[in-house]
Amino acid sequence: MKVTDSDVLHVAELANLELTPEERARMLRDLNSILEYVDRLNQLDTTGVPPMAQVADRYGMDQQKTGSERFAYATRDDILHGLRPSLERQEALGGAPKSDGTFFKVPKVIEK
Repeated sequence: MKVTDSDVLHVAELANLELTPEERARMLRDLNSILEYVDRLNQLDTTGVPPMAQVADRYGMDQQKTGSERFAYATRDDILHGLRPSLERQEALGGAPKSDGTFFKVPKVIEK
């Protein structure tokens, strides 16, 4: 996958940025370089490599443990604890200054 000049223009427009031709060219080169590097990383065989929160062991919270064990605090079971029902729509909208009965109404903050 390659980023094109039109992709850079589109994203710049969405971000409300004005890029000079030199900045567009540099952005195009940099984005494609990043994607090429990610593609190279995706080719690595990581079978048997344990997941980790940091690449440097010195950032682990528990100094008594080693390796990925020091980062046990950063992982959790893939379970939602304390799951509870959401607010009813009318209750959620009740505190809004403006609503159309379905959605919050807010002022436009970005002008073109």
